[in-house]
Amino acid sequence: MDMSLPPDAFRHGSVSNKVYDLLRDAIIQLKLRPGNPLSETELARQLKVSRQPVREAFIKLAEAGLVEVRPQRGTYVLLISRRDVDNARFIREAIEVAFVRKAAAEASDALVDELKQLILRQAAARDRSDHVAFLELDEEFHQAIARGAGCETAWKLLETLKAQMDRVRFLSFAEATPIDTLIGQHEAIASAIAARDPERAEAAMRVHLGELLKSLPKLAEAHPDLFTA
Repeated sequence: MDMSLPPDAFRHGSVSNKVYDLLRDAIIQLKLRPGNPLSETELARQLKVSRQPVREAFIKLAEAGLVEVRPQRGTYVLLISRRDVDNARFIREAIEVAFVRKAAAEASDALVDELKQLILRQAAARDRSDHVAFLELDEEFHQAIARGAGCETAWKLLETLKAQMDRVRFLSFAEATPIDTLIGQHEAIASAIAARDPERAEAAMRVHLGELLKSLPKLAEAHPDLFTA
């Protein structure tokens, strides 16, 4: 796979973080599929960086459970672990339920408006079948709720944890969970927040995050080459 970054990609932030973001996105979007080898030397050449930031990115990807660094053998994209995905979903639900209740109890008009606008943009991404944009807007939706609850630190704790889930979520858009279903669930969450109803917001969030439990077995059966127990 040819990897490239825009000329000004390294203007802000560390080189290793930019390389990590690029590789993480490629793995989540299945451009780099489970089992694919990753060459430190080749990536450094393609990205026009030294090998050190690529090596540092590999370490972070390994910590996120996306790659395995095998000494003297190379680095490989890991299969999607059903157990790790289920554990990540369990932890994410516990954290997100807490901050969606807080967001609903303390919701500002600005948060309510932001969620409405994000849902409109999600619908536009659906209409043009842009799954990458929808995944990014889905992320913004949940992050906006965390920010509205004053729980930015809790959201940061989820970012590494979510990597396993995000691969399944991206795969599910086309095959297991219609985007219309996800948008409808987002609308239910936003409606509960707008009504300042923490109980309803919690229930809507549980339904939304529980969607993965429905899609995971279907996807694992359809793509045995991508999954492991």
